[in-house]
Amino acid sequence: SAKGQTQYQIVLNRTPFYPEGGGQTGDTGWMIFGSEGTGQERVRVVDTKKENTLIYHIVDKLPEQLDDDTVRCEVDEKRRRLTEANHSATHLLHAALRKVLGTHVQQKGSYLDDQTLRFDFAHFQKVSDAELAEIERIVNEKVRENIPLIEARNLPIEEAKKAGAMMLFGEKYGDSVRMITFDPAYSRELCGGCHVQRTGQIGYFK
Repeated sequence: SAKGQTQYQIVLNRTPFYPEGGGQTGDTGWMIFGSEGTGQERVRVVDTKKENTLIYHIVDKLPEQLDDDTVRCEVDEKRRRLTEANHSATHLLHAALRKVLGTHVQQKGSYLDDQTLRFDFAHFQKVSDAELAEIERIVNEKVRENIPLIEARNLPIEEAKKAGAMMLFGEKYGDSVRMITFDPAYSRELCGGCHVQRTGQIGYFK
C-alpha cells in the first residue's frame, strides 16, 4: 500500500503502457475488462513499473470479474505526448550542454514527466546566465528545425559505438540496444524511452 491506500498489481502478457525507466515516469490510463454485451468495467492504471523484464501495472482496484482473457488498454495519450516532448527535449539539451560547456558534460541522472524535466550533470563551475541563454537558444533552434526521429531497434552495441552514440554513465547495456537520433551530426543516444516523431512537437524549451 502507498500513503495508506491499498494498491494492486496486474501483469499482462503484452502491454502498450510504458514502465518507469531512464528517468521517464510510467504511463497511466485505463484497463477495460469484459465485453460490451456483458457490461464493461474500467480500472484505473495509476502507474506502470518494471522489475527485471516483468512489466506490472499499479491499479486502484482489481476487476470484479476476470472471465474474459482479453483486456482493452487505454494509455492516457495527452500525458504520454507531453512526457515524450520532455524526454526528447532532454536529448536536445544534453547535446547543447556539451556544445556550450564542453564534452566533459555527461548525464548523471534525470527525471521527466508530463509537467517538467530535470537533467543532472557535473560541471566545474556554475553555469552563467549567458551560457544558459545560449543553451536555450540552441535547443529551440533544433526544435524549429523540426528534425525527424531516427530510431534503430535491436542494434548490436558495437555498431552503436561506431556510430558515436552517447552511452550514459553507470548504465548497463545488453548486446543489442535502441539508438535514438535527432540529426546524426547533433544528438545520438542509447535510450529505451518514448520520443516525439519530430522535434517541432516539443513546441518550446525553457
